[in-house]
Amino acid sequence: LLALVLAMRFDYGIIRRFTYPLLAINLILLLMVLVSPWGKEVGGARRWLAFGPVSFQPSELSKFALIIYLAHSLSKRWGRLKEFTYGYLPNFIIIGLFAALILFQPDLGTALTLLVVCSLLCYIAGIRFSHVCYSALFCLPFVIMALFKVEFRRQRLLAFLNPWSDPLNSGYQITQSFLAFGGGGLWGLGLGQGRQKLFYLPEPHTDFVFSIIGEELGFIGVLGIILLLVLLVWRGFRVAARLPDLYGSLLAFGIVLSIAIQSSINLGVVVGLLPIKGLPFPFISLGGT
Repeated sequence: LLALVLAMRFDYGIIRRFTYPLLAINLILLLMVLVSPWGKEVGGARRWLAFGPVSFQPSELSKFALIIYLAHSLSKRWGRLKEFTYGYLPNFIIIGLFAALILFQPDLGTALTLLVVCSLLCYIAGIRFSHVCYSALFCLPFVIMALFKVEFRRQRLLAFLNPWSDPLNSGYQITQSFLAFGGGGLWGLGLGQGRQKLFYLPEPHTDFVFSIIGEELGFIGVLGIILLLVLLVWRGFRVAARLPDLYGSLLAFGIVLSIAIQSSINLGVVVGLLPIKGLPFPFISLGGT
């Protein structure tokens, strides 16, 4: 509550002065993950910087560094955003560079989330829809290659299509998630009484925390959290639309889009509507940063 009050009274225009230093620091941190001795590998992915007991995931910072950069860049280029070489291309190069570094970790989920959020923000600002579509087509072969050339991603995709075909291996996590939701029923087993987190469902505190909520609080609890999320996103978009300056409006739209899209992907994964991605649920997952 104290942080919220301070944030309410904070002049967001101050953030704009640190746009390029923040972007440069984030770029250095992403490179450090890949090449420095502080880069920490977990489960075959090198996504964290570890300094003793403290860990930090630079890709989390990228979500906000890019939004701050785009809010500044798009508002600065206002009036010429329809031009491909001046309005869109410089932004696309920056977005692509950061997405590529995150993809090398490898972290396809975060890279795709960044691309979607940034593309939507560009469109909201006034970039031509055709330009956004062309860049999506340009990225598509790389996404397909990342999906099918890496064995564990290909297995995840096949498991998503039919998890019951291999319930003890590639389909294990999603089938255990289904069991968690099914066990919760309407009212749930009670807060703290879930059984799937007891070494049955992998990552119950991060990527699949919503499955545990479904088991412990049931359909009513799940519905309540989704309604709170919808309320938060709606209020965020309302604030963004009412801000008097373009920079502030784009900054708010970007932050709310980031929360909304990451939450939607996480919810889609845990109920089997999307292939498994290593994305935590905002505000609730433990995460790693």
